This record gives sequence, structure tokens and C-alpha cells, in this order.
Amino acid sequence: MDHAIAALARNQHGVVSLDQLRSLGLTARAVQHRAKRGRLHRIHAGVYAVGHDGLAPEGRRLAAVLACGPGAVLSHRTAAKVWGFVKGDGATWDVSVPGRSNGRHGPGSVTLHHPRRLGVADTTTLRATPITTVARTLVDLADILDRDRLERAVHETEVLRLIDVDAVHDAIARAPGRSGRRRLLALLETYTAAPPTRNDLERRFLRLCRDYDLPTPRTNVHVDLGRPTLNELDAVFEAPRVIVELDGAAVHHTRRAFEDDRARDGALAARGWVVVRVTWRRLCDEPGAVAGDLRQIFRARMTQFQDTSSRSPGTFITGRAHGQ
Repeated sequence: MDHAIAALARNQHGVVSLDQLRSLGLTARAVQHRAKRGRLHRIHAGVYAVGHDGLAPEGRRLAAVLACGPGAVLSHRTAAKVWGFVKGDGATWDVSVPGRSNGRHGPGSVTLHHPRRLGVADTTTLRATPITTVARTLVDLADILDRDRLERAVHETEVLRLIDVDAVHDAIARAPGRSGRRRLLALLETYTAAPPTRNDLERRFLRLCRDYDLPTPRTNVHVDLGRPTLNELDAVFEAPRVIVELDGAAVHHTRRAFEDDRARDGALAARGWVVVRVTWRRLCDEPGAVAGDLRQIFRARMTQFQDTSSRSPGTFITGRAHGQ
């Protein structure tokens, strides 16, 4: 029996429930006997740590779920923290149990939620702990976070490669009447739109330069920076020695691209160039701000070169330009 209990606890971060102990054949009296002997340590009503009560956070979270009974799962902020797209350590754990509360309360360390619907499509198991899926977690967060914090959470799911836009839409459809539904749908629009192509980015940027009376840059300029993946620049303004890199998610979203972009920025800075990164969203939503930033950068750079006129800024861009 002790070996069976130990094996169960080993797979559950050191905790077991009374129902699980009974399923192994222990009576309530046998459980009490083991608790008195220090072989089981009560964490919550009906939940025990095996051997000692020095549980890691994973064990504490699972104990909270087990204490809330069948069908309970981590949810809301706690689920988001476990998945990794919301930071911070809360003093309590969010746990969801489907159906009416009927006056039921969880342990004092638990905020208990009673969603009307929480099916198998919205739950999973992560490191042995029942938890809402990423999609359902976002639906739950949309009810309790303001737009800025929800936007950060959605962004982090993208950074962590956790977001599945179709799955989020499905989760929304399975949870009708939620107060944060519109807010989350509005944020998803930016992820469902087709990503811009390189030509889209270039055309939009050149139009911005024309509309705001900025110099026309050389585009798609090939240079020699020592590595083939670093050799093409999006837009080059030679006089102020400014390079604009046009960032679209489809082009710059992989880890390799992220590393290459930073390596290129460093190589250019070492040669005296300033790199400015402009996203598709800013090109569309904030063209005036982008143009204003560039104008100030150009002015500062030209002033700098006038102050050091005895030293020629020179150039290292000797490759061909095309696409202008």
C-alpha cells in the first residue's frame, strides 16, 4: 500500500486526495492513522502531502485543484501564469469547477469560479495538473483584465508560440455571453489579418516618405557584413547614415530571424549607422509619428556630422540597390 501511495504521489507533485486513497483501498480510519504517524500531511480538507509538507509551487497548485473536487482545473490568472504568458505570483489560486456553486467554497487560498460551460475541449493537463487550455484561459482573462493587460497577455502567447487564433474563436463560441468577448475579438483581428508581404511594407514606407516630404531611401540594398543572412537592408538614407528595417511578423517572427536582426543591428552600429525598426502596425496606424521620429533622427544625425566635419562619415554600402 505504501508503495502504491508513493507511486501516486510521485506523479502528482507529492500530493494525493482522499478519494484517490480510497480508490487504492484505504479506509478513512487508515488515512487518519497514517496522518497521525506523519506519513500523510493534511494540506486541505481531503488532500494530503505524502511523507512531508514541504511542497513546491506545483504541489501547492495541484493540492488546491484536488481540494475543489471532480472536474476542477486551474484557470484565469493562475492558468495564465502556469502557461507563462502572465507574470507574477498571486497569494491565491484561481480554480474553475463547472456548474452551479450550490454554496460550495474552495479552500481559503482558492478563488473558486463556476462557469456554466467548461467541457473537455477547454481543459487539458499540464505537468500533471488539470488546467484550462490557452484559448479558454484567454477567454477567462478577457472578463477580468482591462484592454491593455489583455493585449499584453495575447502578445505573450504569440511570443511563446502558444496562440492558436482558430482555437480562441472556438473557445469564445463555446462560452456565450461572456463580458470580455468583444474585447478579445477586437484583439484577435490583428492576428487573423493576412501578414504584410515585403512588397507591402516597402510600398507603404515609400508612400510615407512621399506624403511627409522625407528623402527617398535606397531600398533592398545589398552589403557585405560577413554573413549571407545579414546582407540585405530594407531602406537606406545615406546622408544621415540611417537605415530603416521594416518589420512584418511573417518575416521577422522566427528565433533565427530575431537573432539575425540583432546581429545585423550590431554590425551596422559598429560602422556608425543608426538602425530604426518600423512595424507594419505603426506604418498603418501612426504614419505621422513615424515620420516625425525619422525627421528628428535625420536632423540630429546631420548636426552631428556638421560638428565633426573634419572627419568624413564615409560609407560602407558598396553593393547594388534595387527595387527603388
